Amino acid sequence: MNMIDKLQAVEDKFLELESLISDPSVIADMDKWQRYSREHGNLVPIVEAYREYKRVCQGIEDDRAMLDEPMEDELRHMVEDELAEFKVRKEELDNELPILLLPKDPNDDKNVIVEIRGGVGGEEAALFAGDLFRMYSRYAEEQGWRVSLIDANETEIGGYKEVSFSVEGYGAYSKLKYESGTHRVQRVPMTESGGRIHTSAVTVAVLPEADEVDVDIRPDEIKIDTYRAGGAGGQYVNKTESAIRITHLPTGIVVQCQDEKSQLKNKEKAMKVLRARVLEQAQQAQSDAIAADRKSQVGSGDRSERIRTYNFPQGRVTDHRIGLTLHKLDFVLNGQLDELLNGLITADQAERLKNAQ
Repeated sequence: MNMIDKLQAVEDKFLELESLISDPSVIADMDKWQRYSREHGNLVPIVEAYREYKRVCQGIEDDRAMLDEPMEDELRHMVEDELAEFKVRKEELDNELPILLLPKDPNDDKNVIVEIRGGVGGEEAALFAGDLFRMYSRYAEEQGWRVSLIDANETEIGGYKEVSFSVEGYGAYSKLKYESGTHRVQRVPMTESGGRIHTSAVTVAVLPEADEVDVDIRPDEIKIDTYRAGGAGGQYVNKTESAIRITHLPTGIVVQCQDEKSQLKNKEKAMKVLRARVLEQAQQAQSDAIAADRKSQVGSGDRSERIRTYNFPQGRVTDHRIGLTLHKLDFVLNGQLDELLNGLITADQAERLKNAQ
């Protein structure tokens, strides 16, 4: 099937969904109506581009036919100018449409759970984990997304041995999924009197939030413990046992949440993390079977992969997957991630286009 046939099939599906979401029997079934509406909405960018493509191709054909006929010079110049514009736009659409036709990651529209852990470097790694937490929080704020802390293990001087949080907003996973991996920092620690540069590492995991329908976790598969929530230095956040620890017995996965004062809310948050982790483990098993394909992708999500270096003395950030270096460290750490993420998205699309041919 060539590109035009694929685009026509998408438009046919779009029209079918358009009819379905206005059908009274579908409107009466909210789950079905929402599913069809979401699928319809996902096809809008492709259908709009395809309809413009057809309009542009028709315009080129009409203008060429007109130029074969005798006409005044002034009108001929106008038609030639319009034809030139149509040709430029057709070339742009020829490049855009194959990208729009690439299979969409089913998780792209989902909320995410981000887990940041200090690695090599002790206290300095924990401090940088805090820097990354603030960086993602500011980026999310710029996108109009909502950040909610799930759990945090703070150090005495303001860092995090580990911190987990959710990011809620349309398309959160489509952008943040590229952040999974090892982030390396090079700087002079506050505790270093000799001015020597130290290298530390922090790992980031970005998990798509799993719905209950995605992961079936039965009550007899989990063990729930409660404990008192504590802060840095042993200070209690509250006096009641509101913190929750959930163990998934089949996999051994353990999650905990102590951010909320309500035990029920902590349990809800912990279950979200558990579902995401169980889903990730299942998907990891699937992707290991096609490891060669996974390694060829820019956003492989491998936590052990060193993806980026933040060099403070030189004020630069380097993303090793695409060889992009920006001398804008302050801007990046302040949440200005668009240039990095757009570069990763473009490289990923190019890789997927190459593999699709």
